[in-house]
Amino acid sequence: MKLVKKAPAVLLLEDGTCFHGNAIGKVGTRGGEICFNTGMSGYQEIYTDPSYYGQIIVNTTSHIGNYGVLDAEQESDTPKISALVVNDFSDTYSREKADHDLQKYLEDSGIVGIANIDTRKLVRHIRSKGAMNAVVSSDITDLDELKKFLEQVPSMAGLELSSIVSTKEEYMVGTEEGAQKRVAVLDLGIKTSILKNLTERGCYCKVFPAKTTYEEMKAWKPDGYFVSNGPGDPEAMDYAVDTVKNIIGEDQPVFGICLGHQILARANNISTYKMHHGHRGLNHPVKNLESGKCEMTSQNHGFSVNLEEAENVSDLKVTHINLNDNTVAGIKMLNKRAFSVQYHPESSPGPHDSQYLFDQFIELMKA
Repeated sequence: MKLVKKAPAVLLLEDGTCFHGNAIGKVGTRGGEICFNTGMSGYQEIYTDPSYYGQIIVNTTSHIGNYGVLDAEQESDTPKISALVVNDFSDTYSREKADHDLQKYLEDSGIVGIANIDTRKLVRHIRSKGAMNAVVSSDITDLDELKKFLEQVPSMAGLELSSIVSTKEEYMVGTEEGAQKRVAVLDLGIKTSILKNLTERGCYCKVFPAKTTYEEMKAWKPDGYFVSNGPGDPEAMDYAVDTVKNIIGEDQPVFGICLGHQILARANNISTYKMHHGHRGLNHPVKNLESGKCEMTSQNHGFSVNLEEAENVSDLKVTHINLNDNTVAGIKMLNKRAFSVQYHPESSPGPHDSQYLFDQFIELMKA
C-alpha cells in the first residue's frame, strides 16, 4: 500500500492552545465552535447533521475513515460541519459497498481537517475549559495570522443559524395515497432519517422553511406538526417560538426534537442556556420519568432547557432527565397535545431505544 504524504496543519483554540498535525480534506482555513462527539461509529451521519453547522467536530474514536462513505447514509445533502479533527485518519476503507473514501468525500465537500493529533488530550481540555471557538488551517502556519482569523469567528451564543440550513422551498416526503396522517414539518435543520421515521409510520409530510408562519402551515390542513432539530441558539429564534405558540394555542398535536424541544420550552416561557461543553454522542443515559425505564440515547446539543423554570410551570411536566447531569431531556404539556425530547430518537447514528416516541406522536394525532 502506498503511503500518502500529508501536508502540515494547525489547530488553534480561542484560549491560545495549539496543536500541530497533518492536513486532511480540502486545503484551507476554517473556524467555528469546537466540540467533540463520543460516538464509536456513524461519522458520516454526524458530518451531515445540520445541527453541527458552524462547528468544528472532534471525533473521540481513534480511527476515522476506515469504512468509507456511503451515499445512502447522508442526513442532508452535504456535510454541514465547519471543520474536522481526528486522531488516526484512514485513506483506505474496508466496506465493500462504500461509494467513496473519506478523503475524497471531504475534498469534494470543501471540508478542512487535521489528523494525527492527541484527541484525548484535546477533549480533556475542552471538558475542563468548555466549548470555545477554534480555527483549523492547512494553508496558514503563522499563529498571529490565525489569531486574527479567529477573532472574526462569531460566538455560538446568540447566533441564529436555522434559516441558513433550512430548506428554501416547501417539499413533500412520503406517499399521499393511503397515508395515515399528514404532518407539517418546520425545518430548522432536519435530518433525513427523522423524515424516514415518519414516512415509515404512514405519514405524508410537507416540509416548510424555518421562518414559515403557523397560518401558512395550517393552510395545508395537517393532522400534526413536527418541529425539527437544528443549529444555533434558541434564544435567537423568536420567529420559531411565535409559530409554535400559535400551534399550541389551537391545541394541535406537536412533537419537537432537540432544537424543536428548546423552542417548545421557550413557547412556554421557559428559558434556555448555553451548556459548558454540550452533549454529543451515542451513549447518553436518559430516564423516562413516566415509565421509570432508562434509555440509551443519541444526542447532539450545546444548549439546554432551564430545569427549575420547567418544574415551576403548572401545566407542563418534565418527562425525561439526563442521568449524567440531571438536565432536562423531555417535556410535555398537560393541557395541550404537545411534547418534546432533547435527544435524537431517529437513532442515526445511535441506539434504537427511543424510537417509540414517533409512535407516541402518531397516537397523539389519532387521538
